[in-house]
Amino acid sequence: MSSDTPRRQFEDIDWDADRGVGLTRQTTGFLASLLVLATLFVYDYLRQSPLFEPNPVLRDGWDITQLDWLFTLSLLLFCFYVIAPLWTNRRMAAHYWCEFRKNRAAVVSLGYLVILFTLGLFGPLLVGKPSVELIQGYQPPVGVAVDNSVPLQCAGRVANRQCYGSWAFPLGTTGEGKDILALVVLGMRVSIRIGLITSFLIISIGATVGTVAAYLGGLADEVLMRYVDIQQVFPSFLLYILLIYLFGGSLLMFILVFGLLSWGGTARLVRSAALQRSEDEYVAVARCAGADATHVIRRHILPNVSGTVITNLTLLIPGLILFEAGLAFLSLGDPTIPSWGQTIAAGRSDLGSAWWVSTVPGVFLFFTILAFNFVGDALRDALDPRSEGNT
Repeated sequence: MSSDTPRRQFEDIDWDADRGVGLTRQTTGFLASLLVLATLFVYDYLRQSPLFEPNPVLRDGWDITQLDWLFTLSLLLFCFYVIAPLWTNRRMAAHYWCEFRKNRAAVVSLGYLVILFTLGLFGPLLVGKPSVELIQGYQPPVGVAVDNSVPLQCAGRVANRQCYGSWAFPLGTTGEGKDILALVVLGMRVSIRIGLITSFLIISIGATVGTVAAYLGGLADEVLMRYVDIQQVFPSFLLYILLIYLFGGSLLMFILVFGLLSWGGTARLVRSAALQRSEDEYVAVARCAGADATHVIRRHILPNVSGTVITNLTLLIPGLILFEAGLAFLSLGDPTIPSWGQTIAAGRSDLGSAWWVSTVPGVFLFFTILAFNFVGDALRDALDPRSEGNT
């Protein structure tokens, strides 16, 4: 810089002019992707037949539903506002990874969740929806033998009046002859949809409300927090039951009811973290320099409470998955979409003779919840410096 060029002091910055109307590459990419997604949505809405017809790869075709569009939107948010910042700040991401991998159980859990996500995303396109084949009912899994009288017709090897599992049905079948492997894979799709879409709704609304309430304070804080109090005592479950009675169960209804009415706890958590950040010196300096509330919230407070938000996200997802499985077990879910809870319920009366019907999806559900808990604990330790050295 030339000696004749006046040095620009921090307090001389025109925040409005500096911010202008420009968008970051991250936001520009997200908006461009959103435009493409909206175009495809309109095209699919106007098209009378499924966007992907049945073919040798897609056994049953793929008629994209509203839930698929919401899930795609959630993936875009995850890519641009979780993956992209980590990719941009590789040095910080490397630091987080070094802290994260100290927990070996969390690393194994992360690998399991990646496999689960991949199977849930692409697996249903390949396995197709299982059909009722009563003659194939109660086939045991591979490596398991049961009395030959349990299945109507053994698909595997028969020896010493024992029916052995067949690779045609590696995880066995239900009493209706449905392939449990297909049901488990389809249940993975339900779980990742419930987890991602609902949690992103909760996080988006809760983080926004909590941050605004903490920064503005005064009357705005009082009004927003009193609304959160009212919402937290509102019986969302009873509303869901009423809607099921009126319109029938569906995953979209579950997502909307619990996504739009369950963000109060997240708002309080983010507000608590944002209140601490609002008192930091860099926020006070930005205010004195003329930065408006929107700029301070977007550039200074939200990025510094992201650790709290991400940790909360890893706790929300398993809770939502388990809650949906419980509702499906009680026949309060979508009866047209196979889920783990629905499959567990289908085999509860056959535990004595066909234990695998309930046990196999139950094991997947158990390890999924456990994996999220391990990952959440490791993320909390990696993202929160105050936890270092305390274990």
